[in-house]
Amino acid sequence: MNKNINTKKLNELIHLSTLVIKILTIFLIIAGVYAGIIILKEIKILSLLFNILKIISPLFIGLIIAWLLDPIVTYLSKKKIKRVFGTLICYIVIFLLIFLIVGSLVPVLYDQINDFVTTTIPSLFETFKNVINNIFDSLKNIDGFDSVSMKGEVFKKLEAYATELTSTLPTILVNIIASLFSSIGSFAVALVIGFFLLLNMDENVENLYSLIPKKYRNETKRLLQSLNKPLKRFVNGALLDSTLIFVISAIGFSIIGLKAPLLFALFCGITNVIPYVGPYIGGAPAVVVGLTQSTTIGIITLVFIAIVQALEGNLLQPLIMSKTTKLSPVIIILGLLVFGHFFGIWGMVLSTPILGALKELINFFDEKYDFLYFKNTEE
Repeated sequence: MNKNINTKKLNELIHLSTLVIKILTIFLIIAGVYAGIIILKEIKILSLLFNILKIISPLFIGLIIAWLLDPIVTYLSKKKIKRVFGTLICYIVIFLLIFLIVGSLVPVLYDQINDFVTTTIPSLFETFKNVINNIFDSLKNIDGFDSVSMKGEVFKKLEAYATELTSTLPTILVNIIASLFSSIGSFAVALVIGFFLLLNMDENVENLYSLIPKKYRNETKRLLQSLNKPLKRFVNGALLDSTLIFVISAIGFSIIGLKAPLLFALFCGITNVIPYVGPYIGGAPAVVVGLTQSTTIGIITLVFIAIVQALEGNLLQPLIMSKTTKLSPVIIILGLLVFGHFFGIWGMVLSTPILGALKELINFFDEKYDFLYFKNTEE
């Protein structure tokens, strides 16, 4: 019997086995989340939970506001500024920013949306009709193909769609305005909740911890602290990153001469939160509208978006969002597919921070129970 053991090969085998277990565990977690969502959806609990969350959404928004502003208020407290005055300073700055945004951007954005609806959309339809007309004209010499009747059917469908859009547009606008006022009301309530939470943040946090049994209190504190930092970095980084993309895109689109530059810049900024696919979702409508104006504007818009996203991906994002979630691109894309399938655009926006939180939970319990050797292999 050979007693000489090849330790190098043994270590490689152990490392490979651990890697396989980690991959299988990640896929099992994703499959478990997917199965859980399907089950909740089938037994109608998911819609009930969404309704409850919608009702108490101001509380959650208030908690997020307090959570984001607490480091600033705490910093001001260390500089001998009373917490109540520090909270007031933060809120005055917030209200000034809201006033500036509403006063300067909203009227311009409204005019651009109105111009887009009244002129650009009809122009898009007209351009699309011309393209279809040219396609069918090129096919009219094919034997056995009735291009005239086929073209008539396509145009009939287009006109029916345009008529339907025109008739439903007022209803859509009314619903959007109603949702906007509802959101403003919820945000106002959330600001009030956030203000009172900020006044006594430490005391409020301790009161929440007191609800947890003493046996698990310290572990819960440690777990929440491990979740707090990466999530806060992600939220702050995403907000700053999206704001910069909005400003750069607005300036660039205005210089290029794209119609409704603020509207498309805002869309680019919002969708930029979605990893990998967000920039393409945000940039595609701007390119399409640019092409309807002229081929030159469309191509320049496409090149500009490509340059901005290259700079954002290689410069801004590493600087602002570096090492926030430490998630594999494959895991992020899988999360986007699952959450996007069930929850649409909001699911795609929230998938990365949720997956980042899940990873922190797995690392926390692995460190405690040492069942996957995550920490050992990462080190």
